[in-house]
Amino acid sequence: MSNIIDTLINDARVWQARQQKQTSAPAESTGFALLDEHLPGQGWPRGALIECMPEALGIGELQLLLPAIKRLTGTRQAVFWIDPPHIPYAPALARAGVDLNRIIQVSTQSRQDHLWTLENCLRSSATGLVIAWPDQMKRSDIRRIQLAAESGDSLCILFRDARHADNSSPAALRLKLAASDPQHIQTDILKRRGGWPVQALKIPITPVVTIPDTTTAQVIQGPWPEQRH
Repeated sequence: MSNIIDTLINDARVWQARQQKQTSAPAESTGFALLDEHLPGQGWPRGALIECMPEALGIGELQLLLPAIKRLTGTRQAVFWIDPPHIPYAPALARAGVDLNRIIQVSTQSRQDHLWTLENCLRSSATGLVIAWPDQMKRSDIRRIQLAAESGDSLCILFRDARHADNSSPAALRLKLAASDPQHIQTDILKRRGGWPVQALKIPITPVVTIPDTTTAQVIQGPWPEQRH
């Protein structure tokens, strides 16, 4: 019996209230020591769904992803942007060291197309990160994406409106983001595997990435004809 209990305690899926449980599950460092310190695996969990809920767009939320984007594209992994509110600004990404040849933007026409694209990107072995801005998403849709994320080894990050922060979700990691000052973004960890929620982390950021409305030819863009089998 004691062996069974020890096995369960050592499993990161089992949570003990007195401690944060570190996990051996694969993770990608966020590039921010303070944030990594509070995340199981010391980074963005791979093969899991992550929800980021900023109080408004443009408060620096993309800065939290920039170190991971740089590393992933540097190892020739694709980073998909699905239905972003604006075109990714290629010059700023390039200045940050991102390989633009690995940045792919996809625009979809419906909720079903959005989900289909998300699932297929997550299942591709060439994918390092999928970032998506869903318009509407049911709980069953989130569960569907969580299962797709678990089937691969890539990162999956959904940007959702902050009004969803109070709703339950099957996502493995949930962050609520707010503007703090020009050099910081306030991050509340609403949900994480193996630990309590954490409030008001002030993550230092550098205002590098902006996404204006102008088209940038250096970023590969969709949509493309569907090929469902």
